[in-house]
Amino acid sequence: MVSFVNLKGFEEFSNYTASIDLKGPPVLIYFSGSKNAEGRSWCPDCVEAEPVVKAFLDELKRNVVFAYVDVGDRDYWKDKACPFRTDSRTKLLVIPTIIKWKGVQRLEGSQCTKRDLLQMLFEEDD
Repeated sequence: MVSFVNLKGFEEFSNYTASIDLKGPPVLIYFSGSKNAEGRSWCPDCVEAEPVVKAFLDELKRNVVFAYVDVGDRDYWKDKACPFRTDSRTKLLVIPTIIKWKGVQRLEGSQCTKRDLLQMLFEEDD
């Protein structure tokens, strides 16, 4: 069963990651641009990836935590000093990005629209 967490901004992300139980289910974190009142992100790649990721999660039969992180508006994201870009835990170059917390695996940009890559990222750790 997939448990969902919604986070807005770097402070909520930092507070959440500080509380993750490393003995608990795997945590995957999806970074995306903020959404307008209609629920549409300013980030065209995020708009393309989201339905693919959601459909994949709807079918997933694993116990995982999926945290959706709103990285902010376009100007905030594009700033080279944006903490999502500079923080050693994230080092984001593009959005959308999905990372496996405390792992090296990540999907970036258009990779997030590929079901086979999503499957590999969500596979059981051996």
